[in-house]
Amino acid sequence: MSGGAARRPTGPARHERPAIDEAALAAARAGDRLVDAANLAGVARWAAYFEPIPDLLRDGELGELRKVAMRARSAFGPKDSVRDALPRDVTEPFLDAIDRLLKQLARREAAG
Repeated sequence: MSGGAARRPTGPARHERPAIDEAALAAARAGDRLVDAANLAGVARWAAYFEPIPDLLRDGELGELRKVAMRARSAFGPKDSVRDALPRDVTEPFLDAIDRLLKQLARREAAG
């Protein structure tokens, strides 16, 4: 395989799992709002951290979504949290959407 060859999906296409796809798209929309809020508030650290996440949620393969969601979820830690820098009306909808996505992914894994 050449170095410029396109990567092939390792599992089913996202459209074959509509519940997961919709959860990922909802999380991406909430992520866009979070990135916008971080930029408006001048919180460059969190803006940079979250900047790639909405696009990865929108376009990532099924196999990549858990990794992206866990990266997003890790920003809500007990000691260092995005909640300390941004308003609740932005952080909580994103966290809820990420948790819904993780739940859908867990259901898929449990089903085999």
